[in-house]
Amino acid sequence: MCDASKPVELLAWYDRNARDLPWRVSPADRASGVVPDPYAVWLSEIMLQQTTVAAVRDYFTRFLSLWPTVAALAAAEDDRVMGEWAGLGYYARARNLLKCARVVANDGAFPETREGLQALPGIGPYTSAAIAAIAYDLPETVVDGNVERVMARLFHVTTPLPDAKPELKRLAATLTPENRPGDYAQAVMDLGATICTPRSPSCGICPWNRHCLARREGDQADLPARKPKTKKPTRYGIVYLARNPSGEWLAERRPDTGLLGGMLGWPGAPWDDVAVAAPPFEADWIDPGIEVRHTFTHFHLRLSLRVVDVGHKVEPKVGQFQDIRASDLPTVMRKAFHAARSIVSH
Repeated sequence: MCDASKPVELLAWYDRNARDLPWRVSPADRASGVVPDPYAVWLSEIMLQQTTVAAVRDYFTRFLSLWPTVAALAAAEDDRVMGEWAGLGYYARARNLLKCARVVANDGAFPETREGLQALPGIGPYTSAAIAAIAYDLPETVVDGNVERVMARLFHVTTPLPDAKPELKRLAATLTPENRPGDYAQAVMDLGATICTPRSPSCGICPWNRHCLARREGDQADLPARKPKTKKPTRYGIVYLARNPSGEWLAERRPDTGLLGGMLGWPGAPWDDVAVAAPPFEADWIDPGIEVRHTFTHFHLRLSLRVVDVGHKVEPKVGQFQDIRASDLPTVMRKAFHAARSIVSH
């Protein structure tokens, strides 16, 4: 059962303080009958997974200008979409974005239930609940990192994350209202993003400050508790960048599964504790002493470059020579490309 007073208070705050986001229908517009576009809601939610609003704004605007409908995105070339995605990370999301767009375009519309949405590629429990609530105003409980923080403080949950997740979701569900659930879902996320922030929460202006048990105990800044982080390991690799007389570069398509799956990349060694790899063909490869560094979710990567400007036709063991644009590449491969071009241009 919903605790009725808290959602009413939060929605009143949201009506005055809602963030202006390019994928959002404002409370005033929604009240006047403007209906959110499920495509825009879905696209933003996929982009926002494990990424910040600040990082997503420009990507979302660019994607919507390039592909204004789900049908347009479904018809797009994979490499173009992957290239535009570069920098957002988690490329499996981009692959599933295309898969999902093609299923929806084939079906004619997005499903209008959480269960139907969750059956689509790349849509899990959180995303299905968020789309169902925001796009269709269904009373689904939406719990992201911001909401977890708000609930941990509001109800004074001291169990560390991630163990506390089930309890926080259960508590969040007790507040999900039947009235304006889409606005409410966005209101809780806005509250966490702007008021109930990770450090130095602005409790004095919080619409829930009189209800907050953590504030009463004086330990709101310490919640949610978290287990100690483990140190990220460092992996090493070698990439071989070769340019032929036509200005084409030797590239290969990475396997569909795994990190950067399905993306273009440079031949090289597996990313491991020690990098060892045979070159894709015999040549006078240059070791410029340049190392490209990149950090993924679970590890740091250090890639050593080997570069050659080929003056004759060669038969590589892997990959093929092709025209390469930096925008075709994921971020770490793009870093290597920029470094290699500065070498062979001299």
